Amino acid sequence: MDPQIADLARTAGTTMVTLMATQAWEAARDGVVALWQRFQPARAESVGDELEATREDLLLAREAGDEASEAELAAEWQGRLRRLLLARPEVAEELRRLLAELTPQLPQQPLIGEIHLRAEASGSARVYQAGRDQHITER
Repeated sequence: MDPQIADLARTAGTTMVTLMATQAWEAARDGVVALWQRFQPARAESVGDELEATREDLLLAREAGDEASEAELAAEWQGRLRRLLLARPEVAEELRRLLAELTPQLPQQPLIGEIHLRAEASGSARVYQAGRDQHITER
């Protein structure tokens, strides 16, 4: 699979689920349904219903503080969008345009305060520091 398609599906699925709990929800839902209407019209109505059901699940998960369920819902939509992109690659340009319209409406990450890092290393030691997520793969 083309890595760009996988990245686009991942970004779009996560963005959609994030927007489900915001005031931009209706615009996001309408945009996704319009994509399906244009490229797979027979599925458009059911996609709209699935988006509504996912939103209800998301709101319940957030109310319960269930981050795992929220991640599952995002993964579900990543898969659906990936399958649409694989079946109809021309969707990619439209999906990118929709994401560009919706991204400014994403909630901003709250600032968590100042982070002060200090490290000392000697010899052949290594120091890895991060103020947030850090992924290190050494082989």
